[in-house]
Amino acid sequence: MSNLVSEFNDYRARMNEVILSKNNLVMKRLWNLDTNTYEAGALDKRTKEMLGLVASMVLRCDDCIKYHLGKCHELGIKTDEIYEIFSVANIVGGTIVIPHTRRAAEYWEALNNEQKTGNNE
Repeated sequence: MSNLVSEFNDYRARMNEVILSKNNLVMKRLWNLDTNTYEAGALDKRTKEMLGLVASMVLRCDDCIKYHLGKCHELGIKTDEIYEIFSVANIVGGTIVIPHTRRAAEYWEALNNEQKTGNNE
């Protein structure tokens, strides 16, 4: 797994474990609500992840962007679709989103390189 991808996933998993180990009911409910929001319903998972990615880009949350890019990758969303998502986010969010688009493109490339090398341990 590329360093960019593995470092993000490892850190996220480690810190989520720390946070959830504190048994704070509000935090546990928030995590549960977040998980359930992205389950298939009237909208399928792909659509919800794409919406989550646009929202994360407009809100300029790099961790959220990486998370949703990873989910989009898992769900088989193609590069041309990702760049259309980037386009929507930049139109909605304005030019302030461009630096986040650069980092998102870098992360997407890392995800794709990982798949090409078969290195997704």
